[in-house]
Amino acid sequence: MTSAVPSFALLPGAGGSPVILHVPHSAREIPPEVRAGLVLDDAALERELDHIVDAHTAELAQRAAGASEVTPWRFVNRLSRLVVDPERFPDEREEMLAVGMGAVYTRTTHQAPLRPADADPGPLVERYFRPYAQAMTDAVADRLAVTGRAVIIDVHSYPSARLPYELHGEGPRPPVCLGTDSFHTPPELLAAAREAFAPCGETGLDSPFSGTYVPLEFHGVEPRVTALMIEIRRDTYMTEPGGPAGPGLTRLTQALAALVDAVSR
Repeated sequence: MTSAVPSFALLPGAGGSPVILHVPHSAREIPPEVRAGLVLDDAALERELDHIVDAHTAELAQRAAGASEVTPWRFVNRLSRLVVDPERFPDEREEMLAVGMGAVYTRTTHQAPLRPADADPGPLVERYFRPYAQAMTDAVADRLAVTGRAVIIDVHSYPSARLPYELHGEGPRPPVCLGTDSFHTPPELLAAAREAFAPCGETGLDSPFSGTYVPLEFHGVEPRVTALMIEIRRDTYMTEPGGPAGPGLTRLTQALAALVDAVSR
């Protein structure tokens, strides 16, 4: 059995836009054949999804795209990160393996078993992770070919209170956390984000989450690919955990659109 839901979607923007809004963790969908390999009962799975999903970030990206002067491209994961997490390394380089949350999670946000200890991640990596990575690589390559540059804005959210799985959760938890890469996040991109999100409250840097997504083909070698992660504290725009969005989403839409406009020029 295979999923009827596409694993991901590349939603075209303006031909001249260098910007890709990347939304990897917004979905709750789990194909039946993947669900069968999870040890949680239905109620526990729903609770886990409430904690782990970056709720409403796909809607945020959609709204911001519509409000931008030059429509950005959007690359959206249509499946839950409990299927695979496309932002992890698929091998021993991934530090989150220490808490059972590599490319294929074996433990929950609260460190309970999610999959059997002897579960083989290989089939899920081949079925879902590698096609996603290749499609994102192709999307970035296309923006480079057409516009001469690519700007990846990684759209995430995070809980107001630290969850047990967080390896680096002891630091500040500002309303907006900006995740950076020493090679791919130039000062002007960071400055544009700080200015755009200033109306949303304090912006912090690389705490409680750091780094940003760049396809491995370009990582550390292609300076024309720039990237920044936007981590929004969930209590600023929604009811935690897993509840509805509130008026804060409108403010964030305006901020993200302002950032897109600033880096599209």
